[in-house]
Amino acid sequence: MLKNLLSTTALVAAVAVGAFAMPTVASADITIAVAGPMTGDLAAFGEQLRRGAEMAVKDINAAGGVNGEQIKLEIGDDQCDPKQAVQVANDLVKKGVAFVAGHFCSGSSIPASEVYMEEGVLQMTPASTNPAFTEGPASKGVKTIFRTCGRDDKQGSFAGPWMAKTYAGKKVAILDDKSAYGQGLANETQKNMEAAGLKTSVRDTYTQKEKDFSALITKLKSSGVEAVYIGGYHNDVGLMVRQAREQGFNAAFISADALNTAEFWSISGPAGEGLRYSDGASAVNLDSAKAVVEKFRAESYEPEGYTLNSYAAIQAWAAAAAIAKSTDGEKVAEALHGNTIPSVIGDLTWDEKGDLTKVNYAWYVYHDGKAVQEPLN
Repeated sequence: MLKNLLSTTALVAAVAVGAFAMPTVASADITIAVAGPMTGDLAAFGEQLRRGAEMAVKDINAAGGVNGEQIKLEIGDDQCDPKQAVQVANDLVKKGVAFVAGHFCSGSSIPASEVYMEEGVLQMTPASTNPAFTEGPASKGVKTIFRTCGRDDKQGSFAGPWMAKTYAGKKVAILDDKSAYGQGLANETQKNMEAAGLKTSVRDTYTQKEKDFSALITKLKSSGVEAVYIGGYHNDVGLMVRQAREQGFNAAFISADALNTAEFWSISGPAGEGLRYSDGASAVNLDSAKAVVEKFRAESYEPEGYTLNSYAAIQAWAAAAAIAKSTDGEKVAEALHGNTIPSVIGDLTWDEKGDLTKVNYAWYVYHDGKAVQEPLN
């Protein structure tokens, strides 16, 4: 292992702004990919991943590429559908990708990872939080699966105790959309909330893309719950909150990182006022992200949600490929496991499973159309 090699080389400064100065002239292309819901109900998140990936590739190529070669970016659209994700993975493998930043939904990343593992392609998701994404491969001795985001169990251990303390003695409902992401997150939050002393009053599920939540809202209203925690995506939560307010149900709504898109408010409207969700602390104001954030804003794009996580995934892969002097998945994985990698979202290190060793969580509250991060404790 090459422990902390970057800390003693000029590569540190280069990685921090997405640049890799190479003395040789870039020649043949290295093909990598970003994959996620580029179309469909969750396309707002696909755009975040795509924008981050495109900017990272642009910056790296402008600085000379990786190991003297330019990067070519393929884009895979899985619409957060597991079967389509497998098809996308197979298509990307046929195109000879050396690395995939993706997918977005845990329910897509997990089955797609089986394809990438079989072919030795390194995968790093900017967004999939279900523990099984890394736990499964690690149990098989696979070292080529990573994330630049947190895990449901860690987020649940942040949200659950807060729920127990804030709503002590009150009735709380926990819902999920039956997806790998939503169900996993709701279960972890419930487990941690109950361990902290607050029993769940209502535990229920709903169907993704449901258009009428009246029956569920009536049930919640009649049960007298004062807070509703939801493991699900922004489109469903936005509609549910709006219908709840229209039906006079004024309980507090709490959710998680899949609400980190301005599109939530376009669905919820003023009914989204005060909704709270947990996510990793924003990297937008970090010194390491300043130059990249300015580039996005110069293009009239706000790098919300997973944009910088996506940029960081490609940035980290490129740094590790430079260390390994190779794009071979196992060699790059060894470089990632053995080094601290500077990135736009901070210095990154991974445990043996490919999970980040440190993620700081924060609460965000929607106010007047914008999600505002509360100060870290």
